[in-house]
Amino acid sequence: MIIVTGATGQLGRLVVEDLLTRVPADQIVAAVRTPQKAADLAERGVQVREADYDRPDTLKTAFEDADKILLISGNDFGRRVQQHQAVIDAAKDAGAGLLAYTSVLHADTSTLPVAPEHQATEEAIKASGLTHSLLRNGWYNENYIPTAQQGAATGTIIGSARDGRISSASRADYAAAAAAVLTGDGHDNTVYELSGDTVFTMDDVAANTTAVTGTPVTYQDLPAQDHARALAEAGLPEPVVQMLLAIDAGTADGQLAGTTGDLSRLIGRPTTALRATLTAALAH
Repeated sequence: MIIVTGATGQLGRLVVEDLLTRVPADQIVAAVRTPQKAADLAERGVQVREADYDRPDTLKTAFEDADKILLISGNDFGRRVQQHQAVIDAAKDAGAGLLAYTSVLHADTSTLPVAPEHQATEEAIKASGLTHSLLRNGWYNENYIPTAQQGAATGTIIGSARDGRISSASRADYAAAAAAVLTGDGHDNTVYELSGDTVFTMDDVAANTTAVTGTPVTYQDLPAQDHARALAEAGLPEPVVQMLLAIDAGTADGQLAGTTGDLSRLIGRPTTALRATLTAALAH
């Protein structure tokens, strides 16, 4: 059995969809917190099992007959290490042949605010002795859809990322990579730095927004304190302001860049360009 946790989330659903093109539906388990949300998958022959990271007993049942498991990182920031450990323990008890985990690009060296929990989870997986594959996902193209929408509405995208380079890819690209690892051979104890084939800057985000929407959009780079003030004046809570500032600082430092080619090699095709994602989301 191939088991996908978080299978009703944005990434999880795409992984299941890709798996359905590779293996029979009855070999796939959608492990989800709320099974009712996966009723459509059940109708297509996918096994749906309850799996709540906060209730280890559900994980034990969900992982029965597990061959390969994909642990999609949770979104409960501050509690993810404990939750992920429960999944790791259940996977080990189930005798899973492979545990794949969706981590973050350059997890071992990243100083992005999302990195510490990924770093701790990676260490826990290694300590477990499970055969594993660490899928260090880069930024998603989709992260820039709200940015582009805001830019098209106002004519300006603001930030403090300077000319930092980004190598993002579409969510579907990362899902396809996970599916390839779950159904292929030769992925035991591997680390994949997954990112887009090309790099861009926030100036390029503005240029792509202009090309897609027909509205002239420019990127205005601000000192961090001015960026923080503008975000606060827009009504964003302080924790969100600090998160966005940290991400832009990481972008400026090159932590969202890296074109190893791992992603395109796994999926067997070029990664999806930012403009293609913006076109699908914004073009009229």
